[in-house]
Amino acid sequence: MTPSSPKTVTEQIKQVPPAVRPILLAVRRSIRAIAPAASEVAYQGGPPRSASFMWKIARYRVNGKNVVGFGTFPRHATLFFYRGRELDEGSGLLQGSGKDTRFVTLRSAADAETAAIKRLLSRAFKLD
Repeated sequence: MTPSSPKTVTEQIKQVPPAVRPILLAVRRSIRAIAPAASEVAYQGGPPRSASFMWKIARYRVNGKNVVGFGTFPRHATLFFYRGRELDEGSGLLQGSGKDTRFVTLRSAADAETAAIKRLLSRAFKLD
């Protein structure tokens, strides 16, 4: 592979800090279980230059529209919902105050596989 070749999601996950790799693998499994037909698109930005910036790994699309994505920081991962504002039911699980996007912080692989996360994922994919 040449340096300019696009990286797959699997290749990117292999490059993230070992502490967060299991979280990313778990969230990927959860997304694939909920939406097996969704298109997985690898972000190509690469590692951030600062620990305070998210390294975006992948996004999932249905009918050409982004539904969810995930990325990582050195010690935790983030699952973000492109239409999160429409999913926010006041439980406090979704964070953020942007125009549309909301996110959930994942600190362990178990966090990515909870019933609450799977419900959010299911609802998000039903929006599109």
